[in-house]
Amino acid sequence: MSRVEPAITGKRVGITGGAGFIGSNLANSLAAENEVIAVDDLYLGTESNLKEEVTFYDRSVLDDDLKELLGDVDVLYHLAALSSRQMHEKNPQRGVRVNVEGFVNTVEAVRDSCESVVYASTSSIYGDRTEPSPTSMDVEARTGYEASKLARERYAEYYNNHHGLQIAGLRFFSVYQGFSGNEAHKGTFANTVAQFADAIANGQQPELFGDGSQTRDFTHVDDVVRALELAAAERLTGVYNVGTGDSHSFNEMVRLINDTLGTSVEPVYVDCPFDGYVTDTLADCAGFRAATGWSPQVGFKEGVRRVCSPYIEPEPVDGIEVGG
Repeated sequence: MSRVEPAITGKRVGITGGAGFIGSNLANSLAAENEVIAVDDLYLGTESNLKEEVTFYDRSVLDDDLKELLGDVDVLYHLAALSSRQMHEKNPQRGVRVNVEGFVNTVEAVRDSCESVVYASTSSIYGDRTEPSPTSMDVEARTGYEASKLARERYAEYYNNHHGLQIAGLRFFSVYQGFSGNEAHKGTFANTVAQFADAIANGQQPELFGDGSQTRDFTHVDDVVRALELAAAERLTGVYNVGTGDSHSFNEMVRLINDTLGTSVEPVYVDCPFDGYVTDTLADCAGFRAATGWSPQVGFKEGVRRVCSPYIEPEPVDGIEVGG
């Protein structure tokens, strides 16, 4: 039996990484019915992503005054992170400070009053999987980025077991949105769907590692925002996967983008510059579905259409621009 999705209303909500890609989408969604405070150091975010109803603070999760800003929130979303392998390999010390010390610093700021904490983990820890990855499978850290996210999960166990904090980690699978969403400013750190769509729309050949047969469980940010809201509304604890349970190759992605745009731009295939590159991901979301009733609503074809829609000029009819 499907569950009616509970809404978060009338709450004071704090979001770290709140001006970033996922954080700003979440902040803007919640701002209609809640008081939302977004904290972001603007390393990957930009304040322009946020609606004026959102209160914004330019702060790091390592700052000493987080309790003054977030100490009385009802719900905390901790999304701030150095969010890629490359960032961690470039500066491992900074990576662990932001992703682990920043996590502890933020949770300490809110744990005495917060009803629910939801934080971002990662699906990268599953490695290469063409079969669905359940949260019950053994995982290991192959990169500093993965190690930092696993450390978050262990600290979350501590806060739940020792302090009784309702705290849940979501392992996201390949979240995407177009440059017309909140990704344009990130350049090469933006999601691949947005990058490839923008390249093809501008007549540029996207670069694919290997032969382009690698697959991802691409999850639209709208579904991720719904998942985040549900995790807090249900006051979940533990770790959950958030993905679609379906995967698509990069070659298929390029074909879908070309079909949607009416273009025929071929990709360029290049050698992968990274050791240990993950070639396939696929989520098993049975646990999260059972806990919340959530299921993805944006299929990949529809998601690509949304990403591409700003590049498609409406056709004029009798001198009048349709949709104008």
